[in-house]
Amino acid sequence: MSDRIRSVLAIDVGSTTTKAIVIEERDGGCRLVARGEAPTTVEAPQEDVMIGVRLAAARAEARLGRRLVREGRLITPQVGDEGVDLFVCTSSAGGGLQMTVAGLVKTMTAESAERAALGAGAVVMDVISLDDARLVLERIRRLQELRPDMILMAGGTDDGNISHVAAVAEYIAASRPRPRLGGDYRVPLVYAGNQRAREYVRDVLGDVMDVYVVPNIRPTLEEEDLEPARREIHRLFLEHVMARAPGYRNLLEWTKNVIEPTPMAVGKMMQMMAEAHQANVVGVDIGGATTDVFSVIDGRFHRSVSANLGMSYSTVNVFAEAGPENVARWLPFRISVRDLRNLVANKMVRPTTLPSTLEELLIEHAVAREAIRLSYEHHKEIAVTLKGVQHVGTFDKLRDLFRQETLSGRSIIEPLAVTAVIGSGGVLSHAPRRSQAMLLLMDAFQPEGVTGLYVDSVFMMPHLGVLAELEPEMAFQVFETDCLVPLGTCVAPKARPRPGQPLATVHMVMPDGSTRAEKVLGGELTVIPLGPGEKAHLHVVPVRGADVGAGPGRRVESEAVGGAVGLVLDGRGRPIVFPAREDERLAMVARWLESLEAYPETERTGPGGAGGGGR
Repeated sequence: MSDRIRSVLAIDVGSTTTKAIVIEERDGGCRLVARGEAPTTVEAPQEDVMIGVRLAAARAEARLGRRLVREGRLITPQVGDEGVDLFVCTSSAGGGLQMTVAGLVKTMTAESAERAALGAGAVVMDVISLDDARLVLERIRRLQELRPDMILMAGGTDDGNISHVAAVAEYIAASRPRPRLGGDYRVPLVYAGNQRAREYVRDVLGDVMDVYVVPNIRPTLEEEDLEPARREIHRLFLEHVMARAPGYRNLLEWTKNVIEPTPMAVGKMMQMMAEAHQANVVGVDIGGATTDVFSVIDGRFHRSVSANLGMSYSTVNVFAEAGPENVARWLPFRISVRDLRNLVANKMVRPTTLPSTLEELLIEHAVAREAIRLSYEHHKEIAVTLKGVQHVGTFDKLRDLFRQETLSGRSIIEPLAVTAVIGSGGVLSHAPRRSQAMLLLMDAFQPEGVTGLYVDSVFMMPHLGVLAELEPEMAFQVFETDCLVPLGTCVAPKARPRPGQPLATVHMVMPDGSTRAEKVLGGELTVIPLGPGEKAHLHVVPVRGADVGAGPGRRVESEAVGGAVGLVLDGRGRPIVFPAREDERLAMVARWLESLEAYPETERTGPGGAGGGGR
């Protein structure tokens, strides 16, 4: 850590809540010492983000017991017991950074451009390409309607023809896009395509947009270089977009460094965790309006955003896309479709309300499972190998041509290779019990093999991600000690189970040196106590046809990390199998909840019908 940095105030301006944390150096280490929250005030009637920022800082200040702000101004650097040495900020308020991307081929250059925008923390509103099904007039009208903050244009390899690139530039110019936040400034366009065409792009678009040229995203079919485009998007986000949002000019005066898009900062911490632990990581940040999914597989980072799936503003979209039957299947009580729809819609109408009954909490968690599941499926479509790559071969036979098609564009997410799952966002970080968060992640991601599960303790991954830009050691130390909460380890054979039949035998060497063996039973969850900081050596022996990572029927040795819940043996199959009969499903879901002691034991009478017991 830098000698001059003793304290940090970090703020995340979210879509509904502004969250402040204070980090200080104490007893030779860096720790979270205070936090505060306030409603985000970027929209009417306040339309000044600083109202929420100052209130969140004041609440952190009250818990800390010393002054951070005087007369509306941040005290920096720290003087005595007043102020902080560093202020950093992230933001996703007002919908965050909203972009449109354009390319020549939807599954090649346009897809690479989408990955670059997503990696920079943007919500991609639309992907436009020459080969999509819309007429040119429809594409032009769509660009006019969207009013993006920024456009990223790609297309062509560096030695390719420029005529198709010129066609894309011309219909972007014809749309004359207007900025979402109003004003008389011009929408920025980042050009990351065929470098031979850049002067033509400047000539065509220079009169209607501010054009910024970066190296080609796909210089050849076999290469993808996203980082220059990501850096330029981030710079323009700070200088053009944030500077014009309500109240952000004053916030920029507070931070002498950067304001990062919230998803970009969260992704940075996912990458740091994967690198530090040599792990294949999948993570989620579920918010009120969007759900972001991240993956770091063999060092390769991907992010996807489901802009219409969230827990408040977008909760009805989750219900509509998943279907009422998929939401209801996670509930241990009967409820009519009408009552379920009304309860979900109430959350959208009153997005800041919290569940007030056990039934409402169970329904919220059921919606969250589906939001994450759907977002994860979307992520698998984004996290793919490069499409259009020419694989080595002579193509002597016609079948070789078809084989090339199957080798490119496949998902890089192999569930059995994922070794860690991380959950972040209010519904996970603020779940009343950690066992609820673990069960929610297990149900939504359905990990296979041996997987560690973690949750962001108080939703501070965004704060630490932006801090990592300036003080990486400080950020990672707080991440490991105060942010990342180990929930436990899940052992889940990939198989189609029969109820009560063994799928695997798990031989364990416990932390005290004792040994035990437990069977993974079809349709059931079994919890083995394994506390935080404890580890157990596992020898997993699957039955014939079941896979725990080494192939069907093959044994695996691994290590289980303990946590707030422990070691969970999951025999529910992949995908999770539900009984066809309603009474059997209700009883089974109740057993799952009880196995993890996820919900307090109480008499449950679900809205619209009677329910069973369980925890």
